[in-house]
Amino acid sequence: MFQRLKNWVQPKRVREPEQDRLGPGEEPLRILMVCMGNLCRSPTAEGVLRAKLRLAGLRGVMVDSAGSHGYHTSEPPDPRAIKAAALRGYDLQKQRARTVTETDFSHFHRILAMDETNLRWLQQRLPADSKSQVELLLKHARHHRDVVEVPDPYYGGPAGFERVLDLVEDACDGLVARLMVERASR
Repeated sequence: MFQRLKNWVQPKRVREPEQDRLGPGEEPLRILMVCMGNLCRSPTAEGVLRAKLRLAGLRGVMVDSAGSHGYHTSEPPDPRAIKAAALRGYDLQKQRARTVTETDFSHFHRILAMDETNLRWLQQRLPADSKSQVELLLKHARHHRDVVEVPDPYYGGPAGFERVLDLVEDACDGLVARLMVERASR
């Protein structure tokens, strides 16, 4: 019974303080990364995007991640994802898995799916009055334009986690560049 109750609790997310601060006249932008279990791909994308935003000096952008299914609610990311990310300078250790909620569709401006299955899942649940932009993360890739989905590395070895990082880094670079242009045009 306690485990069932625990799975319904949404853990508090740890935000990096410099990303919560807004400059004069800036409005906050909220981005949600989504994969199936919020264990490998979406936590990696969250960690990479946070780091790239910080490096670019983009403030007022809040990043979170969630899963379409609650298989791993409240668990940290897969240890293999944490290790692969750490080797490239990204820290995923404080993240905890959660599921997408109905309020996410009104809270987040952009919801980025790791694959087409999760994109369809999100689109089917997207309320008619939602202003959230739901799309694939790899739409923003610059060098891997021929790749549509971030593959799930869960059942594979270390090479799968490296591939996820290659794709996510590329897409996050493109997304940060787009956000900088959007900010400059405001």
